[in-house]
Amino acid sequence: RFSEQHEFKKPNDDRALHLMTKCAQTVMQELEDIAIAYGQSDEYSFVFKKKSRWFKRRASKFMTHVVSQFASSYVFYWKDYFKDQQLLYPPGFDGRIVLYPSDQNLKDYLSWRQADCHINNLYNTVFWMLVQRSGLTPVQAQDRLQGTLAGDKNEILFSEFNINYNNEPLMYRKGTVLIWQKIDEVMTKKIKLPKETEEKEVEVTRTRTKVVPLHCDIIGDQFWEDYPEILAEDS
Repeated sequence: RFSEQHEFKKPNDDRALHLMTKCAQTVMQELEDIAIAYGQSDEYSFVFKKKSRWFKRRASKFMTHVVSQFASSYVFYWKDYFKDQQLLYPPGFDGRIVLYPSDQNLKDYLSWRQADCHINNLYNTVFWMLVQRSGLTPVQAQDRLQGTLAGDKNEILFSEFNINYNNEPLMYRKGTVLIWQKIDEVMTKKIKLPKETEEKEVEVTRTRTKVVPLHCDIIGDQFWEDYPEILAEDS
């Protein structure tokens, strides 16, 4: 209902996806014990560090702080992404806490989330092409896709709409991964040199740790090998 009343583009609205990521980045910046986050569509998962002692590890505190920070950020940053669309009413988000007993359980969960992203996006891409470009009603498009496999959907996209699904943006197919990374920032600073009467502008490079969005595969081992600090005991 919310996406319809605010005229979200189908099957993917970049404005909505980037706004969700901005909200998730804000949550991670406020709650620095979050080691990684994963999001797609209207959902985000936040993984707290193993040894986090925030809020004395009270589940209710974790959940309420994340949800309230996310929801308030959604309203606060709305105008930055939906410049021509007024926010008609306050959005609401729900949340839940899950405790995973091992690294493998956590990786399996995130893998399932990314696989779900692919399945949903492939279906939605074909569905909305049938509705928007073939003129089918939503019910007719649903009937057309009933019982089809991934290969069937790819074939419909390619043969009827000249769309190679593998060329669709990674953000749509893989979702968004948020991790902490050290970034070198170059900024201009005014300084006064000895024996100089006037200030001069010089470029200064500073290293900052920021929340960075990635659109990559997290099902295979390569991601976890590249970023071992995410699951490190002392992360």
